[in-house]
Amino acid sequence: MRPHIITFADLNAEKQLTLDHLDQMTRVLARWDWPSIILCRKKTLPGTGYDDLYGNCIANETLPSLAFGMKSCSIKWKQKPQDTGIKGARSGPNAGAPHPIWLEAQRTGQRIVKLIGYDCSPADIRRSRNLPEADADFDYEYPLQILGLARKDCVDIITEVLGPDHVPVKSACFFCPATKLWELFWLAAHQPDLLERALFLERNALTGRHSRFDEFQFGGPWDELVRNADRFPSSNTTVGLGRSFAWNQWARVNGVVDDNFRVKRSEADRARFLIMADRLRGDGNARDTRSLP
Repeated sequence: MRPHIITFADLNAEKQLTLDHLDQMTRVLARWDWPSIILCRKKTLPGTGYDDLYGNCIANETLPSLAFGMKSCSIKWKQKPQDTGIKGARSGPNAGAPHPIWLEAQRTGQRIVKLIGYDCSPADIRRSRNLPEADADFDYEYPLQILGLARKDCVDIITEVLGPDHVPVKSACFFCPATKLWELFWLAAHQPDLLERALFLERNALTGRHSRFDEFQFGGPWDELVRNADRFPSSNTTVGLGRSFAWNQWARVNGVVDDNFRVKRSEADRARFLIMADRLRGDGNARDTRSLP
């Protein structure tokens, strides 16, 4: 399957290794004589006050929608900008001409097929089964599932064909509620400034004007529990970026931050974070072989 279009949604919130991987794959695609990567980014109206998802959350004093079990953040900031990169837009801040492939498909009546990278893991199989095979504009196929590949298989194949340095870390916002614990330790070790920004976003939302936190239900204000309690009482209420737990509290309990919620940056702390990340990480994720800066 040789794609005619390769897109990447740029949310201005990726880890540096993901940006480095884009540069790597740009060179690989050039060697293969494949299309280059089209970076798609949502533009906001002038006067909005923010131009990315992080700024949106800060301005509205809220968490990304995924923290509440919804997916509007992904649709708004990832899916729609990539669709616009193909279909174009007639007006607004994202106005632009359609891709030639879209024009050709419209002229000939052909359907454009989107190749989605869901693999054969149980979670991804569930995701693909819950999606339609087509919509008004696109058909959908899942080549990794057609080939019977799980994430570990993908890591092995990339390692064999391109080398271990081409195995990417998971592409995701540094404040994504789907982040796993090993990724939090990894972020603390490699990009502590991003983790601190995520912790600030969480505090801003859970103590802000739109907070869903009910201190009577939990026995104390959110900020007090973050600083003093070992865990939040069991509840259906979202209590932080981890949904059932607050990243700020996790960082305090695990000795990732100091009393001012600044990520610890000593060599000993960074080494400890890497050990914990490696211990918790599964074999379907990239092994980072970089030396610490």
